[in-house]
Amino acid sequence: MSRFTAYAPDTAPAAARPVMAGVHRKLGHLPAAVGLMAGSPELLKGFLAANAAFDATDLDPIAREVVVLTVATRNECHLCVAMHTATLTRHDADPDLIRALRAGETLAEPRLEALRRFTIAVLDHRGAVPDADLDALLAAGWQPRHALDVVLGVGTYTISTFANRLTAAPLDKPLSAYAWESTV
Repeated sequence: MSRFTAYAPDTAPAAARPVMAGVHRKLGHLPAAVGLMAGSPELLKGFLAANAAFDATDLDPIAREVVVLTVATRNECHLCVAMHTATLTRHDADPDLIRALRAGETLAEPRLEALRRFTIAVLDHRGAVPDADLDALLAAGWQPRHALDVVLGVGTYTISTFANRLTAAPLDKPLSAYAWESTV
């Protein structure tokens, strides 16, 4: 028995209803995780605002997904891994890149691997990244602003991975082909 309510647009707290309607318009459906996050309209709005800000960073879509999947696998969020695997697939990402990200393995492309490693360093050191890790990111061709963009991505997807795990958000049927289980 869940302690969290999976709200529908007509049963959600009033402050969450317009936000849920916007998500439904954008995606064509309402993900179960959104209905669960709606129990705290502020959490739902905060996550979506942070997500929009992260999407507007200087990181390209594939780089953003490297950050997201690194956070999602590290935080063991089966839903986020499935959802962002689907996103990478829509972006025609290399299947080997997707497989390596889902497995937490070294990426073949050095620039993306530097980004993945830096994301891990941000997580492991709670932002107090050693100079050598930042230097490695910069040596791979990233800029200091990208390091800050990673911090935004880590914060954004810590919100969603933690909320999804806390509420035991289920995998939506359209994502079943991308199901993932932690190997930890």
